[in-house]
Amino acid sequence: MSRQLASKWRKTALLMKYPVAAAHIPQTKTFNSGNLLHMLHRYGMVYIKPIVGGGGYGVIRVSRSGGVYRYTHMNVNRSFNNFGQMYRSLLRVKARRKYLIQQGIHLATIHGRPVDYRVKVVKTEQGWVFRSLVGRWARPGLCVTNLSRGGTMLSGKRALALSLPHIANRYKRREMRSLTLACTHIMESQLPGIGQLGFDYGLDHSGKIWILEVNTRPR
Repeated sequence: MSRQLASKWRKTALLMKYPVAAAHIPQTKTFNSGNLLHMLHRYGMVYIKPIVGGGGYGVIRVSRSGGVYRYTHMNVNRSFNNFGQMYRSLLRVKARRKYLIQQGIHLATIHGRPVDYRVKVVKTEQGWVFRSLVGRWARPGLCVTNLSRGGTMLSGKRALALSLPHIANRYKRREMRSLTLACTHIMESQLPGIGQLGFDYGLDHSGKIWILEVNTRPR
């Protein structure tokens, strides 16, 4: 049985100790009104996510622009004239569990819909091997790309070619694999017994790779 760790917060904190990984991790804080307001003023857009959970369930995008606060939950968009109104509404719609706040990354898109990547590795007798590198293209109107939420799976090569046509495709796939191996060795050193990992990566418009999430039970 492969060891598992469900907490997004603990996995993020673990990787943040190592510069090779920390350089690719969006700023992450625990969810409360003060942290949310600070991060909205700093980044303009953030995601709040359940600390434990998967499949895109409970993920909410929150933004601030021109003094207007907005959030997107599933396919519902709401706007507010002040932070207090927005925050009270947010508390009513979010799942009844602990959340974290993650710096919002403006992902490269295909036809205006965000795309991210899942890289899966498994431990074998010969060591860690790659099982897949695929793109996940969000369903129209949604901010999450999960296949369980209607996202479309593309080959990593095709997703990169369509979303970042000006960037060398082969180089980016090689960079994702290199980062995956580095982070896998970190995770294994801190969590002996893990046997599989799924890394969710987002690439912004400049092509920078961001670690959005690490799964110890990837689907």
